[in-house]
Amino acid sequence: MHLPRYRTSVAFDLCIPTESVQADASNFAVLELFTERRDMMSLPVTEQQKPIGLISRNIFMSQMSKPFYHEVYGKKSCIAFMDKEPLIVDGAMSIEDLTFRAVEAGEKALADGFIITEDGALAGVGFGLQLMNVVATMQAEKNRQIMHSIDYASVIQRALLRTSSAELRATLPDAHLEWQPRDVVGGDFYFFERHDGGWFAAIADCTGHGVPGAFMTLIASSALSQALRELGPRDPAALIGAVSRAIKTLLGQDAGSGEATGHAGSNDGMDCAFLCYDEASASLRFAGAKLALHLVAPGEEAVRAIDGARMGVGYVDTPADYCWHNETLAIPAGSLLFITTDGLLDQIGGARDIAYGKRRMREQLLAQRDSPAGDVAAALLQDSAAWQGAQPRRDDLTFFCFRL
Repeated sequence: MHLPRYRTSVAFDLCIPTESVQADASNFAVLELFTERRDMMSLPVTEQQKPIGLISRNIFMSQMSKPFYHEVYGKKSCIAFMDKEPLIVDGAMSIEDLTFRAVEAGEKALADGFIITEDGALAGVGFGLQLMNVVATMQAEKNRQIMHSIDYASVIQRALLRTSSAELRATLPDAHLEWQPRDVVGGDFYFFERHDGGWFAAIADCTGHGVPGAFMTLIASSALSQALRELGPRDPAALIGAVSRAIKTLLGQDAGSGEATGHAGSNDGMDCAFLCYDEASASLRFAGAKLALHLVAPGEEAVRAIDGARMGVGYVDTPADYCWHNETLAIPAGSLLFITTDGLLDQIGGARDIAYGKRRMREQLLAQRDSPAGDVAAALLQDSAAWQGAQPRRDDLTFFCFRL
């Protein structure tokens, strides 16, 4: 028969034309068909060309092989051994819908097959193995398209970070910025910009990783750029506040937007560290939200930690009027400074499968205190990788180390 053309992902793509029997056909007639057609696994039963049931070859032959079944059932109607409620689908049904219907119908639809119709009349049969192959092929193609999109998103994300990388290299010769997304794209971002008399830098860890995290980096970095245009770079604490309010507003996480606190559609935000360096006074102004600045000064035998506030940026429970505070530091010449997101500190590993932690990080900073920033970074990455071992990467990894 001539089948109409449909797009490639419909039930007709699985349709195998087949013989059928009328409901009044005898079991001897069915047995003859199955004996002649050893490739026939299922046989539709029809009334006036409309399918009413399906006879499974395996079930039928098993029953008819029992003692006296030939004599008792041979001349009786074939409906005695048919499945009276087979899965029957229209040929134009999408493969996605067919898959759901087959799962709902249970194992018999996958093992014995299903009936495909055209305008209610029998068109043929389909089988579970075919369906699984088509679904696997479709899923592979979808995954390929998704990965292509994510790869392109990675190109965009890296392009957005490229300007900051170039500004950093031109401004701080002894500095290293490590950015490793756990997946192709990530939820960490950094920003670096030179201005008259100094520079501004930001490290941030947004909610999530992968694609959701990457979307958050776009929201947060855009909010930071707007805040810098409005406030300038010299007050990191005020900038964090402006970014927090912008995230809350953009995501509807602000109680003032009409959403009751705790009932917003999302609860996303970021941890961050903002820095502003003034060349004239050789001072560094720092403000942090759950991230700390670590300092190793010449002659000191310990790593000094300047902690950020314990309040995250932009979340539902972050008050819109919360004020972060600046720490202004006089930095001795030759000091090593270090900021990291929790991707380094929280990585599980070691003999006891515990987090890498601050202690190991501080040990590495002290051991490399006189090394160039690039060597400090290499030592940290090597030690972290050895610690991680066979454990999977838990999060994006971003850190910034530099000397003034």
